[in-house]
Amino acid sequence: MKRLLPLTLATVWLLAAQEAPPRPKNTYHSSGGASQQQRLVSPEVHADRSITFRLRAPEASQVSLQFRGAKPMTKGADGVWSLTAGPVEPEIYQYNFIVDGVRILDPGNPNLKNGRAIDASMVEVPGNPPRFDEVQNVAHGALQIRTYTSTPLKKLRRVYVYTPPQYDSEPARRFPVLYLRHGSGDNEENWSDTGRAGTILDNLIAQRKAVPMIIVMPNGDTDGTWGGGSSPEGIALLGEELLHDIVPMIEKNYRVAPGRENRAITGLSMGGGQAFTIGLKHMDQFAWVGEFSSGLVSDTDFRLDQHLPGFLEHPADVNQKLKLLFLSCGTEDPRYPGQLDLLEVLKQHGIRYVWFPTPGVHEWKVWRHALAEFAQEVFQRVG
Repeated sequence: MKRLLPLTLATVWLLAAQEAPPRPKNTYHSSGGASQQQRLVSPEVHADRSITFRLRAPEASQVSLQFRGAKPMTKGADGVWSLTAGPVEPEIYQYNFIVDGVRILDPGNPNLKNGRAIDASMVEVPGNPPRFDEVQNVAHGALQIRTYTSTPLKKLRRVYVYTPPQYDSEPARRFPVLYLRHGSGDNEENWSDTGRAGTILDNLIAQRKAVPMIIVMPNGDTDGTWGGGSSPEGIALLGEELLHDIVPMIEKNYRVAPGRENRAITGLSMGGGQAFTIGLKHMDQFAWVGEFSSGLVSDTDFRLDQHLPGFLEHPADVNQKLKLLFLSCGTEDPRYPGQLDLLEVLKQHGIRYVWFPTPGVHEWKVWRHALAEFAQEVFQRVG
């Protein structure tokens, strides 16, 4: 048996080799393929700052572009729909295609407005010189993602942390901290990705317009619902998480300058309401408080004395504790009138504030500008 085994295996191998199909002829070419010839460029930003949008949809009967209003697109003989818009100002813009009544993203564009859901494509028109929120030839900070256990929510959560260039170049230095909160539908990633918070700070720090600071960007939703980030109960849980889990973790793991004078909080939309209420309820923890386009404070039913009992009764104490109360909103945002109402209440009670309106609706270009302005105000008058 021992001598027959090698013969048996060899016989099986020979039979398998005889039964194998013939080797196919190689006809592949790496260039000039149909997929490369058919690739569309969309969007295409031209030198005059106009933008051409394209979509291949040969079977569609009607396609329009949702970009600063709805615009019908023209279909070519090759089944490609196109439209050139502009020229427009150097800025960030979002858009969609509407194909036979269905809204879709631009399949040729990987630049997306992301978050809990992806609902728009993004296009940026560069400036000359570069815009304040474009990557420039300056020293750059770093971005870290940290995981922690949320005590009130009893689950693992993530937080994004930006450290300025000086964090590495000046190892003996301690830095103030800005806690920056996102809006509804977004997550802890959006301020660094879509909002370009780190890029904005890199540029401002290089121009000596902002103090080098750490930026902490947490998740501002408890369960993904409206109430999880906007109801009094949801905001209370997020405030507990911030003060009992996130702030201690940051101050344990980073070189943080001590005291409330070195701690700021702001946010956009839903996160603006969170920052406004959490910050003003805890002026022993935050000396710099802001909000951008908050729906909470803009609501017709919003009453400052209900959300912040006693706040309006001691304006001198508020003005002494707060180094900055900053409010901002897009001038075409439906929340704008409500913001003006809040300013009037603050003015009537003698509470100091900084108001920064900026052109736009409820959109990222507004919040990038708001962050840049806020960053130039905070930590400038410490001590």
